[in-house]
This record gives sequence, structure tokens and C-alpha cells, in this order.
Amino acid sequence: MIIKNGLVFNENCVFEKKDIYIENGIIVSSLDEVSDKTEIDANGNYVIPGLIDTHIHGATGHDFCDKDVSGLLSIAKYLKSQGITAFCPTSMTLKKDLLKEIFNTATTDLPKECANIVGIHMEGPFLSSAKKGAQDDKFIINPEINLFKELNEACNNMIKIITMAPECEGGLEFIKEMSKTVSVSLGHTTASYDIAKQAYDLGATRATHLFNAMPPFNHREPSVVGAALDNENTFVEIICDGIHIHPSMIRATFKMFGDDRVILVSDAMMATGMENGTYELGGQEVTMKDRKATLADGTIAGSATNLFDCMRKAVSFGIPLESAIKACTKNPAESINIFDKMGSISTGKVANIVIMDKDLNIKNII
Repeated sequence: MIIKNGLVFNENCVFEKKDIYIENGIIVSSLDEVSDKTEIDANGNYVIPGLIDTHIHGATGHDFCDKDVSGLLSIAKYLKSQGITAFCPTSMTLKKDLLKEIFNTATTDLPKECANIVGIHMEGPFLSSAKKGAQDDKFIINPEINLFKELNEACNNMIKIITMAPECEGGLEFIKEMSKTVSVSLGHTTASYDIAKQAYDLGATRATHLFNAMPPFNHREPSVVGAALDNENTFVEIICDGIHIHPSMIRATFKMFGDDRVILVSDAMMATGMENGTYELGGQEVTMKDRKATLADGTIAGSATNLFDCMRKAVSFGIPLESAIKACTKNPAESINIFDKMGSISTGKVANIVIMDKDLNIKNII
């Protein structure tokens, strides 16, 4: 396959007009290497890497925690149709045996019409009850290294990210031992700046949905936000649905951290792609109205916006298109160590590609 004449978002994160050559699903360097000479004319359109969502619970009425392969298939098909070609299905705070069953579904080989599963994001149960958000606190426990190892072994070591609260008993010890095995992300936490800094110094590398479910960025106690800012190796997730974070804070985050360190995520739940109504997240009832999903007490419960729409939102808030694309492709790939395989349009990488027009409408997905 040949994609011709497009404005290609290259590995340097700038657009250039060039052709792309694909053989057996892999980007190759020249026309001579291509056996199928089918052409797609992308003239006047942007050609970008497929988006990678590293924090998503569900969509189309299904949730990863349903432990249902057919439901996961529906989620993955929906994501691909929306330009999200790879994702980390994300769990909620639940019992060990149930988490094992859930994680096992992610080991299933999905067909070509689906987005690729590139790992699992384990959100909980090692969280703070005080910042539980939509997590069920009756299942929240202190970090346990052996429990994590057992869960990871049960899914063939597919856990790429674990969200946890470092201030919990055993939290810093967990980070010290496990940060070489999994990307540790601070979230659902009451951690002070000092504790968060210790966590990052010990090997934590992310912050989960920055600003949400953590203390505020205060001038005397900058908390997780300040500690993440001071650690240059830390990536920060932000939910850019126009509901979780004010547009001014989205702009401020990109200015503070730079577009090398920001990762856009959807944190989407099963109501994504569905009509207004009542749904479920982690065993709790959620009402979704006009893309805002809440528990009965008004707590925001994930989002009902997919990552491609989050990217569009970011651009509408004044984030440069190149920065928004980078935060949905290169950065998430680097954060979970898959940038050698995807996240950019480069020779040797998987040809997960989206063609979109100048108004950011999807024209084709490869």
C-alpha cells in the first residue's frame, strides 16, 4: 500500500509532504519494498500516527471490568473507528480474583478491525480512600508487591501502568522494588509534595489524570503536581474532555510541562459512544448527560469522550495541533516503552495511521 501526497506528521513532530510505503502492515522505506501497489491519495489531508489511549475503561455500553471478551471486542472496534488504534484497557478497584479474570480477557488476540491492546493500566486497588473518586473504597487496600506480581503473572506480564497512592503503608517500598517492572503513576492520592517527590526519586514516572483525585497545586503545598513538574522524567496524564479540567489549566499544563511530557487520555467509561442514560463503572451506577458522567453524589466518574475528540478539544482550547497529536501518539508510546513499535510514522514501525482533513475530520484509518 502507498499513501501519497499527504502532509505527514513525521518523527520530529512536524508536518512534511511525503509518501508512505507499507508492506505487510509495516512501514518500509521505499516503493521497491512494496508488493501491493494500491494507492491512497491523501492530497490536502493530514496523515498522523494512530492515537494511543493509555487510560480507558470502556465504551459502547461495555467496560473492561465486565471480564467479557465480546465486550472488549466491541470497545476495540469502536476505538479503531475513532482513530484510536492502540490502547491500554484500564481496571477499577476490585477484588483480586475478579481482577485476575478481567486481566485474562486482555490476553485475547483481537481481529484486524480492532484497535491493538498494548498493555493493561491497573488503576487501584492501592489507592487513598480520601481521594477515591469513582473507585469503590471497600476494595481499597495498601500496596502489596506479591499481589501485584500474582496479577501480572496471571496476564502474561501485560500490566504496563499501575496507578497508586505512594503515601499508603508500603507505597514507597512498592515503588522502589517494582518501578523497573511497571510504569508507576501517582493518582487517587493525598500525597504531599515531599512524599510525591520521594516516589518520583524512587522510580515513579507518571501522574494519573493530573489535578483530578489529588491535592490542588497550591503555592505553599504544590503536592503531586509540583513534584511531577520538578522531575523531568515524569509524564502527566490530562483528561481533555472540557469537563474535568478548565481550558486555561490545559494550556497551563502544556506551558509548564512542555509537549514532551503531557499525555492526553480519555478515561472513557462505557457511556462513551452512547446516548444519555444510566450506566455503570466499577460496580457503581453512573448517570451520563451530555458527555458528563457522574455518580449519585455528583462525583465525576470517568469521561464519555473518546481520545480523538479529546485531541480536537485540546486544539480548540488553543493547543497547537502538533503538540496535541504528540500528546496522543509519541508521548504515550514512550511512556509505556512501545515507541520502537508504534507512536510515529517511521520505517520499521506498525502502520497504524489516520488520515484527516484540515478540520480534523477522519477520512481514513489504516
